[in-house]
Amino acid sequence: MGVRIGFLGGGNMATAMMSGLLAQGWQAADLRAADVDPAACQRLRDSLGIVATDQPSEVVAASDWVVLAVKPQQLRPLCRDIAGAARDRLVVSIAAGIRTAELTRWLDGHERIVRVMPNTPALLRAGMTGAFALAAVSATERRQVDELLGAVGKVLWVEQESRLDGVTAVSGSGPAYAFYLIEAMQEAAGRLGFSPEEARRLSVETLLGAARLAAASEEPAATLRARVTSKGGTTERAIGVMEAHAVKSHLVEAILAAAERSRELGDLLGRDEP
Repeated sequence: MGVRIGFLGGGNMATAMMSGLLAQGWQAADLRAADVDPAACQRLRDSLGIVATDQPSEVVAASDWVVLAVKPQQLRPLCRDIAGAARDRLVVSIAAGIRTAELTRWLDGHERIVRVMPNTPALLRAGMTGAFALAAVSATERRQVDELLGAVGKVLWVEQESRLDGVTAVSGSGPAYAFYLIEAMQEAAGRLGFSPEEARRLSVETLLGAARLAAASEEPAATLRARVTSKGGTTERAIGVMEAHAVKSHLVEAILAAAERSRELGDLLGRDEP
């Protein structure tokens, strides 16, 4: 793609993105990272063969794009430190909760910003990422960012930044919901006499297969569920119990609550210190 990318922060998500890019044929010379932890820098040098330093400004100066991959609480001082150097760069933020208005303010008015919300399956290049771009980001840059994010999974672009709160609730937090269901399935399997390893295999492989089936089908999930819910059968009995306890309604309420919390955290994290 002919773009040099600098990652500020060398944690799991940044490492996953860099690994995905290298697997797609990018050159290590086009990637570099900055992290305050010397051990993290050494890990990146050893595992990925890239330049890694504890000097963010050096990485920004040597890059065309800058990926902000530090913890949200660290982002404001980092942005203010690099504001001058980042003036002509495309900035991509994967810091949860920090809105583009705050990023623009902290970067002295810079508006070539893309904000993204990945989830943890990106570590296996099976992630689902939501993305929002300010108007100053060109169509070409959006396509290039799509390629960057595609290195770790699928991408959904939203046209209103507020929808990223929904992405956070459904997709960002979504793996935890799946793990919660796996927990319940494993507990039930254990009570039915299966060993922990057997319970794990039954639960994990069933959800993995169901997800693949849903991904391969264009039909709604409700239709797929109905097909395996024979009248008078075992699945109907199980779904009946779930319906009696309003499991689906409670799950919907829980996800909406997560979206509300995402909005609250955005308000909190975006405040400047007095």
